[in-house]
Amino acid sequence: MAAQPLIIYVPGLMPKPEPGAHRRELLRCLAAGVERVDRVAAQQLRDHDQLFDLVGWTYDFYSQHLDITNDLAAIDALIDRPEAGEQERSEAGSLKRRLLRSIYRAMDRLPFLIPHFADDNLEIHLRDLRRYVRNEYDIADFVRRLLKKPLRAAAESGRPIMLLAHSMGSVIAYDSLWQLSRRTVENVSIDLFITMGSPLGQRYIQSRLLGFKASGELRFPANIRRWVNIAATGELTAIDMHLANDFAEMIEFGLLESIEDYEVYNPFRLHGELNVHAEYGYLINEVTAKVVTEWLRRAQVGLDDDVDTPIPGAT
Repeated sequence: MAAQPLIIYVPGLMPKPEPGAHRRELLRCLAAGVERVDRVAAQQLRDHDQLFDLVGWTYDFYSQHLDITNDLAAIDALIDRPEAGEQERSEAGSLKRRLLRSIYRAMDRLPFLIPHFADDNLEIHLRDLRRYVRNEYDIADFVRRLLKKPLRAAAESGRPIMLLAHSMGSVIAYDSLWQLSRRTVENVSIDLFITMGSPLGQRYIQSRLLGFKASGELRFPANIRRWVNIAATGELTAIDMHLANDFAEMIEFGLLESIEDYEVYNPFRLHGELNVHAEYGYLINEVTAKVVTEWLRRAQVGLDDDVDTPIPGAT
């Protein structure tokens, strides 16, 4: 009998709820999305705890947890209405957001503009990002070790692995995979890497990735079979929503079978305010649900390897 598949989730920056509560709500959103595609697969996610693992790294980074009760009403509302309506689509594509995206993209290309345009939220994110890339007090090494532990355990057990990463979690995941395949050369293979709201398209981030200064194929991880990138309209973190062009060399070098970009709408609202970057909205999204469902069908024992789930929104 083949080993059970494993979904490993890596969240992004900013404090998160206590891992048990956080995992419960993340899984609730993912299962709700998958249920619209395949009820059996959704029930498997709910019934089998071992299928979904959370790498809760943010407490060690921030020394605090958020109160999950602040999010529960918004999560309930999202599950009741997971599709973006006309209002959400209009807000996500508004002139204000388009102008902000243009400013953020300009700051990524011309960093000297940052002090002139960065607001308080951006300054906080840049502070936290610098702390990671500078590995202050070995914090980056520490959070990467937290991810490598379940990756190694799953690989040793022969479990197919989906690595699902949101925002800064995608940078942590990418760096960890590079180390596992280039520094220690371990037998860890990622069947499917899903990035959501990822900053990996930013020049600032790319120039600070592990392996950036290496030459040729050594610049990239060598342990990813397939990569799916999902970005929401109006994103201010995934300001470059398409990663296929940025990492096309991985395919040319034979390191990766494919990399696909999808654009979606994220309808999550907290206290009435639209948050197109929210992890819960990404997890319940139709595209995420179909990609995850297709992977579970292929990875589960006895399922037909020829069944495909049509996925909308490829770009």
